[in-house]
Amino acid sequence: MQTGGLSVTLSRPIADSPEAIAATMRLRILSCVLLLGACFDAGAGDLYADINRLRAGDGGCAGADKRAPLRPQGALERVAGDLAHGGSLEQSLKAAGYRAIRSTAVNISGDAISARAAELLSKPDHCRQLQDAALTEVGAFADERQLWIVMAAPFAPAVVQSVDAAAQRVLELVNAARARPRTCGNKSYQAAPPLNWNNTLAAASQLHADDMARNNYFSHGSRDGSSPEQRVARAGYRYRATGENIAGGQMKPEDAVAGWIKSPPHCANLMNPVFTELGVAFAVDAKSELGVYWTQEFGTPR
Repeated sequence: MQTGGLSVTLSRPIADSPEAIAATMRLRILSCVLLLGACFDAGAGDLYADINRLRAGDGGCAGADKRAPLRPQGALERVAGDLAHGGSLEQSLKAAGYRAIRSTAVNISGDAISARAAELLSKPDHCRQLQDAALTEVGAFADERQLWIVMAAPFAPAVVQSVDAAAQRVLELVNAARARPRTCGNKSYQAAPPLNWNNTLAAASQLHADDMARNNYFSHGSRDGSSPEQRVARAGYRYRATGENIAGGQMKPEDAVAGWIKSPPHCANLMNPVFTELGVAFAVDAKSELGVYWTQEFGTPR
């Protein structure tokens, strides 16, 4: 018998002898163990179908809006298995290498759990969990008397716009902010003239955003020890004045600019009437802590 890369040869024992019966039982147990993965996969497929029917408002879970189906995820299956053996959700996610921005676990237990899963999951509390629109992936583990379901939204940083489109949106938002008087911390600023776009400042911004994302740090000081002024000069921008704002984690230009406006020193850069030009860029790396890194360089040319 071939079972997923393992080969088992079954011999026919002499019928009805104690040794034959024992040998048959051992072989059946071995076959069950070897086939367990395939059998569970088939059962899991049915279970995931039941979960998504309930999520969509069918089969006992009423819902005003249909939810997108949850995608089965192998790492979450491992997490569910860990929970069944006493693990904690946070530690199990970490051990599986799954970074979640939101997660939840559902546990039900009882006799004939696989046959009754859909019925038991249709309880109001479970329905609310299954229909959480923020969750996108799922993994399950079941044995004879318990079922664990783990649902999560993976950390998947992204900015919908291209770098150029997002940068132009930042420029628009910054100029809109500069168009009216504003208080940054305890200092008041009058409305300032709009900033013009500068490609050299944008290039310097991109290099620093890329470096922060790739090397997982968040600082005005680069890993090579250079300052914002040095990076701007290195890019070829000859300045009378320059300043830098950085942000991390925001996936929309609007959120990045809103954060800068709320922060007094960043707001002061943004409202500084001395600056006449601006360059902006962002970089994304899902392996980094913040995911998305923004840099904007202000300047006044010589």
